[in-house]
Amino acid sequence: MDFALQMWGGLFYLSNKVFFALAEGKDPARKRQLKIIGWSVYLLGVPAWIIILLAKQNWIAASLELGGVPAMFLGLYCVWSKCRNAPVLFDRFAAFSTYFFLIFGTCYSIYDYGGLTSLSQFLEIIAATGFLLGSYLLAKNKLTGWIFFMLMNSSMAALMLVNAKYILAAQQGVSLCVVIYGFVTAITVRDRIAATT
Repeated sequence: MDFALQMWGGLFYLSNKVFFALAEGKDPARKRQLKIIGWSVYLLGVPAWIIILLAKQNWIAASLELGGVPAMFLGLYCVWSKCRNAPVLFDRFAAFSTYFFLIFGTCYSIYDYGGLTSLSQFLEIIAATGFLLGSYLLAKNKLTGWIFFMLMNSSMAALMLVNAKYILAAQQGVSLCVVIYGFVTAITVRDRIAATT
């Protein structure tokens, strides 16, 4: 069962990064299609990650997965409806969920462990920050979301190594490479557009 969960969560999250990276630099219609697929597979990978993280008592990381779901739906909605600015209430709900679950997961982890006492907790906090802010910023088409994803992938790879989840650790390493590619492509496209205007 553990192997199946790692494959499920790992492949869907890696696919998300691949579709996002491939979307950069494409014509608007193709970019939209790739981002819709990217947000969709992201959502489909969430249950596996939550099960794996709860089984290892990674409360912060599990909370971040759950808290990131509204930001994923926000990203999907914005791409699907071609909106430049998300509806204010939807945007605020995604932001509230992001911060609420980050605080909730951190507090519960501190309670459960009796403080910040383990390396995994610190890795979870870094991964949580990268994941939640990265998802939220990418949902709002901000390039800085890629940087937070780099932080998240690095920390999550280390956390999976600590938890002896080697398939997911390798997937996070590959995801990091894909995220770097996506970021570089996005910067290149932005600079090319700026040079022609």
